[in-house]
Amino acid sequence: FSMLQHLINLFFPKSCAGCHSLLLSDENVICTLCRHEIPLTHHHTMENNEVVQKFYGRIPLEFGASLFYFHKKGIVQEMMHKLKYKGHEEISEMIGHWYAEELKHLAQIKDIDYIIPVPLHKRRLRERGYNQVEGFGKALSENLGIPYEDRVLYRKVYTKTQTKKNLLGRTEIGETIFDVTFTENHHGKHFLLIDDVITTGSTLEVCSRALLKIPDAKISIVCMAMSHS
Repeated sequence: FSMLQHLINLFFPKSCAGCHSLLLSDENVICTLCRHEIPLTHHHTMENNEVVQKFYGRIPLEFGASLFYFHKKGIVQEMMHKLKYKGHEEISEMIGHWYAEELKHLAQIKDIDYIIPVPLHKRRLRERGYNQVEGFGKALSENLGIPYEDRVLYRKVYTKTQTKKNLLGRTEIGETIFDVTFTENHHGKHFLLIDDVITTGSTLEVCSRALLKIPDAKISIVCMAMSHS
């Protein structure tokens, strides 16, 4: 830590993204207590986990997993809210580094060619200032040695934010919202599609269908969290 960093921490102390308590100098984004309280899925240790099951019969997945369970009023919801609406981009990156440690030994990860984020529409990107999954994707990319590619999959249609809709409205995501732009270099490649929270899985399903327009494409899905009742 530099002297300047110490002074910044003194006058602008960092608080935990989960419980708002002040972070100690060796803690990053969330405190040690919250880190132990966060419900982990351990999906990466199970072949037929909940993510794989969710897309069964919908998308032919090579691999699927999420790191956390997302509960209403839980620590993960608090973190995701701060990441998405309060400008706390560092949460995304922290989760990427955390999950990369778990994923890097997996055989299923070894043949992935590109990490692809679920894209925001240009207008939403301007409003928010960042794509909340970018830090996650770039941290995975850095640790796993897989290129991060945010130009292949894009969003054509600006839609109202998902959280405002009920479950019924949420599942009706049209096939025309997302599309792909690719070259022959992308043929036969294995894409790791990433997002923040899986709820119904409809956004990821439609994104996967767009990617499957690329000849012989293969899809895997990894998310930060999965909603859990």
